[in-house]
Amino acid sequence: MLSTVAVQAQDEGRKAIAYVQAPEMSSGLCAEKDAASAIDCAVKQCIEGGGTVEACEVNAVCYPANWSVDVFMMADGGPHWHQFSCGWQSKELALKAAELACSNAPDNGLIECTAVQLIDEDGTVTEAPFN
Repeated sequence: MLSTVAVQAQDEGRKAIAYVQAPEMSSGLCAEKDAASAIDCAVKQCIEGGGTVEACEVNAVCYPANWSVDVFMMADGGPHWHQFSCGWQSKELALKAAELACSNAPDNGLIECTAVQLIDEDGTVTEAPFN
């Protein structure tokens, strides 16, 4: 019991992040006090942006959020989507995750693959290029 209390005290103030996507329609991204709140917020954003309840699916959720990266991918022929990766200890590691995700893009039929957003634990979004 004591260790659980210590972990909760240590995590005080940390946030969860959730990314929800309705392919070719909409998406939602929220950083909130816990995973359930982050998911609820992101689903609401996705629906408000034009996605349907059925199409808005959770792609990623992390607690603690740490650093996240949003990778845009486009297949030959036009379909496109975002791959979201969260929970990285630094922005450099998040960018390395994006680099790895895109490392074999041509072999997977992708004509475009690039990190488009970095997100810190508070939900602050930085768009490419990253300095």
